[in-house]
Amino acid sequence: MLITEKLGKTFRFPTAFTILFIIMLLAIGLTWFVPAGSYSKLSYNSDGNNLLVTSPYGDVTSVAANQDELEKLNININIDQFVNGTIRKPIAIPDTYQRLEQSPKGLGDVAESMVKGTIEGADIIVFILILGGLIGVINKTGAFDAGLVALSKKTKGNEFLFVALVSIVMAIGGTTCGLEEEAVAFYPILVPIFLTLGYDSIVCVGAIFLAASIGTAFSTINPFSVVIASNAAGISFTEGLGIRSFGFLIGVTVVIGYLYWYCEKIKKNPSFSYTYEDREEFRARFLKNGELDTEVPFTLRRKVILTLFAIAFPLMVWGVSVAGWWFPQMAASFLTIAIIIIFISGLNEKEAVEAFTQGASELVAVSLIIGMARGVNIVLEQGMVSDTILAYASDLVSGMHGSVFAVAQMFIFFLLGLVVPSSSGLAVLSMPIMAPLADTVMIPRDIVVSAYNWGQYAMLFLAPTGLVLVTLQMLDIQFNKWVKFVFPIVAFLLVFGSALLVGQVMMV
Repeated sequence: MLITEKLGKTFRFPTAFTILFIIMLLAIGLTWFVPAGSYSKLSYNSDGNNLLVTSPYGDVTSVAANQDELEKLNININIDQFVNGTIRKPIAIPDTYQRLEQSPKGLGDVAESMVKGTIEGADIIVFILILGGLIGVINKTGAFDAGLVALSKKTKGNEFLFVALVSIVMAIGGTTCGLEEEAVAFYPILVPIFLTLGYDSIVCVGAIFLAASIGTAFSTINPFSVVIASNAAGISFTEGLGIRSFGFLIGVTVVIGYLYWYCEKIKKNPSFSYTYEDREEFRARFLKNGELDTEVPFTLRRKVILTLFAIAFPLMVWGVSVAGWWFPQMAASFLTIAIIIIFISGLNEKEAVEAFTQGASELVAVSLIIGMARGVNIVLEQGMVSDTILAYASDLVSGMHGSVFAVAQMFIFFLLGLVVPSSSGLAVLSMPIMAPLADTVMIPRDIVVSAYNWGQYAMLFLAPTGLVLVTLQMLDIQFNKWVKFVFPIVAFLLVFGSALLVGQVMMV
């Protein structure tokens, strides 16, 4: 009994790196046992103003970029969506799936795919490192400590209100502009605030990642999921907007209610926290000596520094949703603000450079996680497994009764979310195949778009190949602790989503 108890206390769930390494080995195994295959892919060539069709065997043919050619390929998408750049990635052409010679990967591909994944993820990695550098500089100025002390005094007795407000803002960002990868920028500044309010690391992830993801799951006008999925399905994104808006309100209410329940539990009994055994290390990581430095005065200079830092986030959201920014532009904006803060901070050159590099170094592990996760996707793509899974899934749901079809579609997308953890990537890959199946069972295609939204994002709460491990690595939270916390929300999304889908079918 004593030996068992000792083992139970010393066992620690594997780190994100180990989890991804195991998943990499499983992905390699799939390339041996899942038949290889591919759809023909269609892409737009802006240089020649034509459409390029790439066969499963790699042969490329060119056709005119007009609606007639799309109809010949059984693609019900407006040609303008290709020409204006709304659909940038190659899409799968229906009824073109072909079995191909097996292309199994080996152990020798593990390291190479990780390196290639890191190269592919260079844009977000640079963004994260610059963010870390910016945080390091601001920490050096003492602005964070001074601001947190002031905030803790003002929120005394209304601590959860701040959690709720952050959750609402993040959810709105998710439903309108797909605030996902960008959410990592909020952890370094918001985590110390949550700690000063008496909460734990799980609450930090819940108010930021969970709230943003529930917003994205019930996307209303998010261009990176529901808009591109609707375009790929050949319909307007406004179709189904009402039911998605209703789902968004219910979803956000449930998440805030769940966070309130958890926050109240740990306020009454701190040992209820799912990460209670790591609390001291966590506080020491985000607060000096585990506590706020209450002796730092909140001077005008520090107020200006925090104001500049706060401006970075609405600027980022505006850039992504309006100006067409992506990670290079976001990284450049953060770097610009970091340079301005350095000049007004009063730090000398050596102090500023050391603070920036120290802050960036603290997020190196997070950057490597991104590369490893993308490496898994590279293995599946090169092993030509993803299209085979999609082809089998489309055959599975074809011809079902409308309600059963809609719910089955959601669970198909739930599984596909593990294989293709990119919302836009899964949309352009699957929608041209899945959406026409709705016609065969006499239901609107927007129901398939809703099934895609709710199914995929239920998986992305859990999928190690998505952003989950990046988030957990930033906050040093064990994966099993996160699963314990988020599972009720995953179950809610699948059950509630199923009810909404059945209701949509019945209203047809």
